[in-house]
Amino acid sequence: MDYNAQLDSAIAKLHEEGRYRTFIDIERQKGQYPHATWRKTDGTEKPITVWCGNDYLGMGQHPVVLAAMHDALEATGAGSGGTRNISGTTVYHKRLEAELADLHQKEAALLFTSAYVANDATLSTLPKLFPGLITYSDELNHASMIEGIRRNGGAKRVFKHNDLADLRAKLMADDPAAPKLIAFESVYSMDGDFGPIRELCDLAEEFGALTYLDEVHAVGMYGPRGGGVAERDGLLHRIDIVNGTLGKAFGVHGGYIAASARMCDAIRSYAPGFIFTTSLPPVVAAGAAASVAHLKTDTALRELHQERAAVLKMRLKAAGLPIIDHGSHIVPVIVGDPVHTKKLSDMLLEHFGIYVQPINFPTVPRGTERLRFTPSPVHGPREMDHLVGAMDQLWSHCALNRAEIAC
Repeated sequence: MDYNAQLDSAIAKLHEEGRYRTFIDIERQKGQYPHATWRKTDGTEKPITVWCGNDYLGMGQHPVVLAAMHDALEATGAGSGGTRNISGTTVYHKRLEAELADLHQKEAALLFTSAYVANDATLSTLPKLFPGLITYSDELNHASMIEGIRRNGGAKRVFKHNDLADLRAKLMADDPAAPKLIAFESVYSMDGDFGPIRELCDLAEEFGALTYLDEVHAVGMYGPRGGGVAERDGLLHRIDIVNGTLGKAFGVHGGYIAASARMCDAIRSYAPGFIFTTSLPPVVAAGAAASVAHLKTDTALRELHQERAAVLKMRLKAAGLPIIDHGSHIVPVIVGDPVHTKKLSDMLLEHFGIYVQPINFPTVPRGTERLRFTPSPVHGPREMDHLVGAMDQLWSHCALNRAEIAC
């Protein structure tokens, strides 16, 4: 085989379909988020506003977080020095796990290097702990959940998105005595819709299944203390395993699960994705713990976040743009074509200094390509005016029904 030719062919296919992804070189400015600097390939620089970041609350630049990280850096240095089992467990890791267990009203929490790894490692390990486990997975679950379930070697059933009748039928068709797990999300990040957590818990209780809830796009932002949608709806006690991230609303890095002490101990002891991975640097754990602790009391920041998202959706709707609105903080504008979506993204960046990445297949189904905006409390009226004006201008003057966008 000509390996280089094969690689060229694979990349060329993405270019032909308009799905080739490019990295934009961005330098965030301390204390100025969402403002940043775009370093172009020709060496020039341009000020931009980031509208697609997952630092949903701006905590990545919050003084409380930065102070905690500075203190930990001075106290411990850069890295952790090893896996949790060897030399990578510190007071900072234990403090963060205690904060997370408290946040989700669980006995324990377990840190991973990312929420992707937390999902993959946990879901792929559970059949080792429960032989014969059948996993029921929402069809729109995140890729990390899909991968973990695929790799676990156990039986799986994929039910239609948020379709309780379809899930019930699949549960009824299986052996009542078999161990079962229902895996789902609270906020689905591409459309911004919510999972029917209460009803899913009802089915789990009826059929004797464990519940696995991914709260990645909800932790910090929903609930009285930022414990997610399950906390907001008073359902935390009905969730067996919660997955969350420290890299979105908490503004730092890493992932975790929160569950019973027995469950966390078993995952800690059996999951290769935990056992053989160097732990988070203490400085990162310190910043994350400070962020989690702060957001347990900063309800005003959560309220402002929801207000900004509601205002942006209202204004984009008023401008006649085809947005999806399920009541969450995520604002998708459907374009429906990968080439057009990339062109709009490029024009927003080049002509307006607005950075929003195109979302294409396989992240979303073909024909639903979109721009996905994530307003935050630090996107003020000036930034919002500029964004809405730019989108209105481009949408009004660009021929989106043609093979090429012509302005």
